Amino acid sequence: MRDRSKSSERRDHLASPCDVGTSIALLLVDDEDDFRETAADYFDRLGHRVTAVASGAEAIAAIGKQEFEVAVLDVHMPELDGVTLLSRLLEEDDELQVLMLTSGATVDNAVASMKAVAIDYVTKPIRLADLERLIRKAAQTNHLQRENKRLKQAIRRQSSGPQMIGSSPEMKEVFRLIDRVASTDLPVLIEGESGTGKELVARQVHARSPVADRPMVTVNCAALPEQLLESEFFGHEKGAFTGATAAKPGLFEIADGGTLFIDELGELAISLQAKILRVLEDGVIRRVGSVKERQVKVRLVAATNRSLADEVAEGRFREDLYYRVNVLRIVLPPLRQRTGDLELLLRHLLGPDWTLDDEATRVVKAYAWPGNVRQLINAIQRGKLLSDGGVIHTRSLPPEITKQVIGVALTADEAHGSVAASTIAHVDDDLKSLNRRFVQETLARAKGNKAEAARLLGIHRRSLYRLLERYALG
Repeated sequence: MRDRSKSSERRDHLASPCDVGTSIALLLVDDEDDFRETAADYFDRLGHRVTAVASGAEAIAAIGKQEFEVAVLDVHMPELDGVTLLSRLLEEDDELQVLMLTSGATVDNAVASMKAVAIDYVTKPIRLADLERLIRKAAQTNHLQRENKRLKQAIRRQSSGPQMIGSSPEMKEVFRLIDRVASTDLPVLIEGESGTGKELVARQVHARSPVADRPMVTVNCAALPEQLLESEFFGHEKGAFTGATAAKPGLFEIADGGTLFIDELGELAISLQAKILRVLEDGVIRRVGSVKERQVKVRLVAATNRSLADEVAEGRFREDLYYRVNVLRIVLPPLRQRTGDLELLLRHLLGPDWTLDDEATRVVKAYAWPGNVRQLINAIQRGKLLSDGGVIHTRSLPPEITKQVIGVALTADEAHGSVAASTIAHVDDDLKSLNRRFVQETLARAKGNKAEAARLLGIHRRSLYRLLERYALG
C-alpha cells in the first residue's frame, strides 16, 4: 500500500487542479507504478481520500479496513485480475461504485466487467481530469444508493403516533424547551415516567431540527436482550454469529445525517454504554464481526424513566456517558400533575362521535393514571370497542380503573376468576392509600404474576417494581 507521505516530492510536477470539490473515499488499484503514483497525487491534491495499492490482495485488505465510495481497478494485473477483483470487492460492499481501467480493452473484458456491475470501462491513456469527472459521477451514484437504503430502513422502522396535547403550565414549559433545543445538534435527554410521551417529544425535536428531512430511527433498550442490542446499534457482517445470514447495517448507519432516538437508555448494559460513548465522541462505528471502521454523524436523543443521576451514583450507568447525553434536558410531567390537560386529552381521543357518560366521566377524572397518557389512550380505545351508540359506560372501562373509585366485594367466585363490583368506595380516601390498594388488588387479580399485573395496569414491569417498593407490597 502506498505511503502518502512519500508522494509530496512528486506534487510540484503536477498541474494545480482548478476545483477541489467534495472529498471522495477512493481506492486506486493499478500495478503500473508511474500511473498509480501520478494519479494518486493528482486526486490527493483535489482533496480526495486516496488509498493506492498495486495488487488485488492489497485492495481486498484495504476494503476490509475502510469503507470506500469509488474504486478504480486496472483490468490487467498479475495473480488477481481486475474482473475477478471486482467481484470480490462487491462481495464486501455491494454499494461500492467501480471504474474498470485498462491499456488494452477487449470486448470480453468489458462484457465481464459490466455483468459484474462495474459502472464504466475506460482505456489508457486517459486525462486525469476526465477520470476524475467519472469518479465524481460514480460517487454521486454511491451516495444516492446509500441514502435510498437508509430512507427505506427508516420508513420501515417509523410509525405514526398520537399528537402532543396540553395547555397546562407544565406542558407549555415542555413545548418551550422543544423549540429551544430543536435547532441545535447537541444531545437531548428526555426524562419522565412510562407513558408520558417521551417518544413524541423526541419526534417533535427531530421534526423542528435542521435534519428534519433526514431519517429518525428509534430503538428501545428494554425491548431487546444485550446480545441483540449491539447488533441492532452497530450492524453485523455475514457470519458474525449464528443466524447472521447476511450483512446488516446498524441503527447508527441508518440514522447517519439524521436523528437516533434511544428509548429507555437507563436499561443499557455497561458494556454497550462504553461503545455508545465512543460513537458520540468520535463518530466511529464498527459492525459486529468486522474490523472496518465507518464514520457517521448522528444527532442523539435519549429517553429514560429512571433518574440517571441515581443510576450513576449506584454504579449502573457510566458517569462520562451521563454527562455526554445530559447536555439538554427535558422533563415530562406525569398526567396527574398536568392540571386541566385530562379534559383536552379526552376530547381529542373521543373525537366528535364519542362521549363518556356521567359515571364514566367521574371514574376517569378520579383515577390517578399511573400509566399516564399511554394508559389513558388504551382505556379509551377499549371503551370504544366495548361500547355502542357512541357512549362509553363505566362497565366498558378497564376494571383496574373502575376499581380505584368503585369498591369491589370480594366473593368466593373471585377466587375462580370472576370479580363482582359493589358499593361506592371512599372517594375521599388518601390518594396514596387508594393507589396502594389499587396496585395490591391488581396484583391479586393477576395471581401474583408481576408481568400480568403490569399489563393490566398499562405500565412497564420495572415501573410496577418501583410501585411495589414504594407501597411496601413486596
